[in-house]
Amino acid sequence: MASSASSASGLPRRSFVIIFGVSLATAMGNTGLISVLPAIGREIGIPDPMVAAIFSLSALLWAASSPAWARASDRYGRKPLMMVGLTGFLVSMILCGVVVSAGLRHWAPSLTIFVLFLLARALFGLFGAASNPATQAYVAERTPLEQRTQAMASLAGAFGLGTVIGPFLAPLFTRIPVLGLAGPLFTFGLIALAMLAVVWRLLPETPVPAEARRPKRPVVGGAKRERPMWRDPRVTPFLLYGFIVATCQTAQAQTLGFLIIDKLGVSPIQAQFSISIAMMFGACAGLLAQWGIIRMFEMTPRQLLRWGVAVAAAGNLIVAFAPDYYLVVAGYALSSLGFGFARPGFTAGSSIAVGMDEQARVAGAIAAVNGVNVVLAPLFVWLYQHLGSAPFILNTLLMAGLLVYAFRNTQLRNADPKPATREMATMATIEKSDEGGAP
Repeated sequence: MASSASSASGLPRRSFVIIFGVSLATAMGNTGLISVLPAIGREIGIPDPMVAAIFSLSALLWAASSPAWARASDRYGRKPLMMVGLTGFLVSMILCGVVVSAGLRHWAPSLTIFVLFLLARALFGLFGAASNPATQAYVAERTPLEQRTQAMASLAGAFGLGTVIGPFLAPLFTRIPVLGLAGPLFTFGLIALAMLAVVWRLLPETPVPAEARRPKRPVVGGAKRERPMWRDPRVTPFLLYGFIVATCQTAQAQTLGFLIIDKLGVSPIQAQFSISIAMMFGACAGLLAQWGIIRMFEMTPRQLLRWGVAVAAAGNLIVAFAPDYYLVVAGYALSSLGFGFARPGFTAGSSIAVGMDEQARVAGAIAAVNGVNVVLAPLFVWLYQHLGSAPFILNTLLMAGLLVYAFRNTQLRNADPKPATREMATMATIEKSDEGGAP
């Protein structure tokens, strides 16, 4: 996929493969960590909501730092910021591995382990956010307008591919002698180290325009200061929609592991393979949406915004009342298909709502939305502890509300570009993360 995209985009093939690898390594590590986190928490003795909260501080830092990293990418260049992001991810993963190892051996109380885990993960939120806007800008500025869709869609596909590979590899890495459940964290950290070396040695430097190197001066003489993107009426509806969608997807993913452990009635370690299988089905459904259905039917942002939440609502409803593991997997895959429509919908809608000179700023706003939503995940896990179906019913209701919003809001109704720009608008400029992109 990467090689074909690189040749189509006008980028040197090697450069595109390297950029693709940066996004892939981060997505693998994050989704791999999500897949083993419920088992880690229950083995160490950390309450389920606190396990979900491990991502919260990281998410806040990701949201707060993303716009600043986007501006730094414009000023200092793309390659240095990619290296900062990879270094943050590497250090965070290794430290998380050390903390988990200590917790599994009961070298410290579970509360102490939780705090140390929270802080180690926070390093990714603070520094890992640097690579996301840098990779997107690196590809965009080297790709002609008419070829950019394929390049950006393929780059977004690195996230989707990582969400398949990460949960598949994580159970294998738990079998590393001595390391156990900490094995995936150390291994994904070493993968990031390898990618850092590749970027440093093989990726061509990005020239920084002279204008970007000039210090920013305050606007004077009555001119208006630039308003934050989240207050811009052109994109605010898309960001609100995206925040709720990302919150529901993250909450479902972080609750899934606990649900499967309890549904199967086995130990956390025994359930790890089943959790990974479920996450892989969900990731494949998301890839089917982004790499298949969207292109096949040339879906526009307006269509994606509507179909995405409708399908996700149906999937969450199935999970809420699933009597067994197999229906849980089916419902999770269906909801992932819906999220695979919705997230490119709000990302592309935001992108086409602003001019070319504002793309970095809107990318930073999207990254912030994709990060800060994780803060609410512990609430959904707490709801799950008290009523197992509650988080998924709440997701269904929120998705139904967004469906109404997508039909009634003027900006979302008008997210349907002219045919000449239809293909470009159907694909997300970049997917998150993070989270898997999720922090």
